[in-house]
Amino acid sequence: MKFNNINVRISPLATIGKNVKIGDNTVIYDHVVIKDNCIICNDCVIGEPLNDYYNNPEYTNPVTEIGENSIFRSHSIIYAGNIIGQNFSSGHRVTIRENNIIGKFCNIGTLSDIQGYVTMGNYCRLHSNVHVGQDSKIGNYVFLYPYVVLTNDPHPPSNILKGATIGDYSIIAVHSIILPMVKIGKCCLVAANTTVNKDFEDESLIVGSPGKKIGTVRDIKSRENPEKFHYPWMYNFERGMPWQDEGYDEWLKNNM
Repeated sequence: MKFNNINVRISPLATIGKNVKIGDNTVIYDHVVIKDNCIICNDCVIGEPLNDYYNNPEYTNPVTEIGENSIFRSHSIIYAGNIIGQNFSSGHRVTIRENNIIGKFCNIGTLSDIQGYVTMGNYCRLHSNVHVGQDSKIGNYVFLYPYVVLTNDPHPPSNILKGATIGDYSIIAVHSIILPMVKIGKCCLVAANTTVNKDFEDESLIVGSPGKKIGTVRDIKSRENPEKFHYPWMYNFERGMPWQDEGYDEWLKNNM
C-alpha cells in the first residue's frame, strides 16, 4: 500500500513488501528491497546510486535492503549497498552512504551522517547531528549523543581511512571527538567535550582533551537515587531496550 503518490518514482527492479507506505517526491532505485510494514516519508531517496552510475554505462546498482517495520523520515538519503535491519528509525535529513551494515532496532537522528563501510550492532541510538566516519565499527547498544564525531584520517589529507571502534554498551556524550583507529572498550563513558586519541579498556570513565581515564564507570552515583550507582547503565535504563519489563539480568540469562 502506498499513500500520497504524487511524483513518486519506483524502479521496476525494486521489491516492495506488504503494507509499505511511500510519501510524495520519493525515489526508489534499482535493486532496493523494502520489507513489510515500512514507512518511507516525503522526499526520500532509497538506493541512491554510487559514483560509477554517472560515468559507467555498465553500472549495476548494488542491493539495498531495508528491514521490516522501519521508518525513514522526510529528506533521508540512503545510498545503494546498505543492509539495514528491522525496526530502524531515522530522523529528518539523514544521510547514509554506501555499504553499511546496520543491525536491528537502531535509531539515527536528524541531520546525522554515516559515511559508508560502517558496521553497527543492534539497538544503537545516534542522536541528532552525529557524524560517523567511513570504516567505523560500532557495537551493540551504543549511544552517540548530539554532535559526536567519529573520525577516520590520522594524517589529513591522506589515503588512510581507518575509523574508530566503539565497544558494546558504551556511551559517547555530546560534542566528543573520537580520533582514527581508536578502540574504546565495552561499557565505557566518554564525557561531554572529550577528545579520545588512544585506546581505553572496558568500563573506563574518559574525560578531557586529550581524554584521560579518571576512574571506572562503576564509581558514578545515580542522580535519580544517590544511594545507588548508575553504571553499568543497563540496570537502570530500560526504555526501548529488549529487557524492558523484565530487567537486564533476567533478559541476559534468557539470551545467553
